[in-house]
Amino acid sequence: MAYFKNHTDIELALLLKQGDEDAFDEIYRRYWKSLFQEARKRLGESEYAEEVVQDVFIDLWVNRSTREINQLYAYLQTAVRYQVFMLYKKHKKLPFFEEPLEHMGLSDDKADSPFCLNELLAGIEVWLAHQPVKRREIFRLRYLEQLSTKEIAEELFIAQKTVQNQLINGQESFRAAVSKLLTFTGLLITQLD
Repeated sequence: MAYFKNHTDIELALLLKQGDEDAFDEIYRRYWKSLFQEARKRLGESEYAEEVVQDVFIDLWVNRSTREINQLYAYLQTAVRYQVFMLYKKHKKLPFFEEPLEHMGLSDDKADSPFCLNELLAGIEVWLAHQPVKRREIFRLRYLEQLSTKEIAEELFIAQKTVQNQLINGQESFRAAVSKLLTFTGLLITQLD
């Protein structure tokens, strides 16, 4: 196990994807406590926080081969925030801070703008990782590589209508995810100020 202590997050993510249990154990050892504290801060209860963090790590292991993780800690933090929202949704109870902050926007003239961008990109990465493989590829080509629906259809050897349907079907979920991320990022900025 000591062998993995010197590995970078990128190396650990690659080993995890290959099914290396020791790499997973190192990720767990390295980040469990800080993720638990993040969840507990948002939920106020240790029991729920433990549940959220365990769900994140279970999902990380179960879906290891399909996840493309570039920033491991940012991915895990965003996954915790997502699970917190899912817990609120399940119990039909929103955190006291969510509704008043819905109107908050992010200003790009703040000193922490790169932080906000990184949080947003990590959140989008988490959202993409939870999408079906075909939809994930279509979104990547459309929004990251700026290809047209026709170019995507040609590259993936599928009908242009299929590309359009996948984009339409994923947009509502994508908007909701980004909206939640912006709310959380706005909250984080407020706490840092």
